[in-house]
Amino acid sequence: MKNIVLIGFMGTGKTSTGKTLASRLGFSFLDLDEAIETAAGMTIPQIFEQFGENGFRAREREAVLKAAERRNTVIATGGGVVKNAANMDALRAHGVVVCLTADVDTILSRTATRGERPVLDGRDAGDRRAAIEALMKERAALYKGADYTVDTSDWSPLLVVDDIVKFLRGRGLLHE
Repeated sequence: MKNIVLIGFMGTGKTSTGKTLASRLGFSFLDLDEAIETAAGMTIPQIFEQFGENGFRAREREAVLKAAERRNTVIATGGGVVKNAANMDALRAHGVVVCLTADVDTILSRTATRGERPVLDGRDAGDRRAAIEALMKERAALYKGADYTVDTSDWSPLLVVDDIVKFLRGRGLLHE
């Protein structure tokens, strides 16, 4: 089985959905941000502080190439992984890409803690909603390349997983 790659804006539930989906399918689970932190020996905010966004994106690229070689893995990506077309090509070559979306209010609620989201925190300037809306608009076209899209605004991770499994079965990609 190919990998299942979860993309989407920060706060759409990629990690929580990914863990639940992996458990349901008997797949392994890989959170790309956690893999980057482990490899770097520091948190993502620390990477951004020390090396900037370019330094983080270089580490992200290395993690994507390693992750893309795996099989039977649910991969939860960071929200900005789609900014690099080569990342998406590598992930798509061995995976089905599912985009998780949510409305601005849901994302605002889920990303309320400052200091954990360097890209969003850096653009916030006191108006988190405006920062979220601007980033979502910038990335909207990049997320459209997914094989399937699920709005997680009003669904629990379990309902999102049920929907993804239904999609995978309908495409003949999953036989449970």
